[in-house]
Formats: sequence, C-alpha cells, structure tokens
Amino acid sequence: MGSASSRDHLMKLLEPVVATAGLDLEDVTVTRAGKRSLLRVVVDKDGGVTLDDIAEVSQGVSDALDGDDSMGQSPYTLEVSSPGVDRPLTEPRHWRRAAKRLVKAELRDGGLVEGRIRAADESGVEIDVDGAPRRIDYQDLTRGRVQVEFRRFEDEEDDLDDTGDEG
Repeated sequence: MGSASSRDHLMKLLEPVVATAGLDLEDVTVTRAGKRSLLRVVVDKDGGVTLDDIAEVSQGVSDALDGDDSMGQSPYTLEVSSPGVDRPLTEPRHWRRAAKRLVKAELRDGGLVEGRIRAADESGVEIDVDGAPRRIDYQDLTRGRVQVEFRRFEDEEDDLDDTGDEG
C-alpha cells in the first residue's frame, strides 16, 4: 500500500473513532525509522483538547488498529496530540478556534493581512486590521497562521480596570 493510500486508509479508519470521542481528526502521519514506525494522530475540538481527551482517543485508536492490518507486523509507536501553534489555518473550524488570536493570512491575490480574528463563520473570517474590521471570504484566502504572542489579548484586557486605564 502506497503512502498516500495508507494515509487515506488510516484517516477513514480513525475518523469515526475520533468523532466518537467528540473530536475532529486533523491529520495522520506515519514516519518510518528503521524497523519501527511512528504513527502521529492529530486531533482538535472547540475549546481545546484535554489530557483526558487524548487518553480516550489513544485507547480508541489503539483498539481500532489492533483489529486492522494498516500498520503491518512491525512495531510502531502511537502519538496522539493536538495541533501546534504552527498548524496552518485552512478550514473554517481552524479560523473559528483561533478567535481572538493574532494571525497572518495569505490572500489568493498575493497580498498579506495581519490582525486579530474577531469572528469566523462557515463562509469567512472577520479580522481586526489596524483597529478596523475587515471581512475576508475563505475563497479569497490561501491559508493563515497564528502568530506567537508572549502577551495575549486576554492578558491585556485583564490589566485594564473598569475605566480602561491600567490599574
């Protein structure tokens, strides 16, 4: 089985297992290292993934793989995790889950937009660019990336008192 068809098979096998736990299957990769393989399963959900979610999905994935020959007879290591901050935003759910985060978005026309996500729905995203909201349809985006912030937006709001002054 080729690597693309192997990945497709694993996605189809594991998607219902992950969905049963209330999560979305974001990606599956298999990396070969000598006689061993590393199977990485990336999951996510609104509100973020907990350690209990990871444990539940790990057990379900392990059980599903035990009943399937996708990984062959050689030993493998299973790693279940949530997506990292460097994951590209390509689906409406990715944009929705990144609400209030600072992003850099690549436009299909070659442009670039940087700002904070105000809201996202099934057709597009609203980004606060230099204090002004800008609506961008997903069809006009190629992808976006969350920008790493050492002091997040919520932290700034917490530092202001009721008058909007630092207190």
